[in-house]
Amino acid sequence: MSRQVFLYDPPERFVAGTVGLPGRRTFFLQASAAGRVTSVALEKTQVAALAERIDELLDEVVRRTGGNAPVPAVAPADVSDTAPLDNPVEEEFRVGTMALAWDGEEQRMIVEAQALVELEAESDEDLAEAEERLLQDEENGPPMLRVRLTGAQARAFAKRALDVVNAGRPPCPLCSLPLDPEGHVCPRQNGYRRGA
Repeated sequence: MSRQVFLYDPPERFVAGTVGLPGRRTFFLQASAAGRVTSVALEKTQVAALAERIDELLDEVVRRTGGNAPVPAVAPADVSDTAPLDNPVEEEFRVGTMALAWDGEEQRMIVEAQALVELEAESDEDLAEAEERLLQDEENGPPMLRVRLTGAQARAFAKRALDVVNAGRPPCPLCSLPLDPEGHVCPRQNGYRRGA
């Protein structure tokens, strides 16, 4: 079966968002253009890592080009997107591997999110070989979302993604674990349950 690639070049909208209440949220990347919408599920830590790496890569592009690349230092207000995810949110796949690149000729950020795949191997060497084959197989690999963004779109995506990640449950001031609305068993309080 050939690989399914959900390509958005360029997207009208590319955002990170959630469905559900804090503590039970499911995180999504959602791209849309020309009446089609693609939503892929991923972990909160993946969203945070993606946003941080996008900002780091954009900062590096600015540094290497001496400020000549069309990349703003911060997310421009005119491309800010605070709207909820487009409904219905239908998961195409769960993300396993993500990749980022900068296309210097087109001046675009390339974001790729590849479906989670279970690999079976008898040794670490076999596993490494299987992973390499999987990443190189453009024709028969797992489904992939590929989005090409301008520098401004990428900055706006990263800002929103970090805002979404930080909008969850507040951290406990003692142990930094999330506080639940029902209360919190804090290991630093020797298990004493305190209200939120």
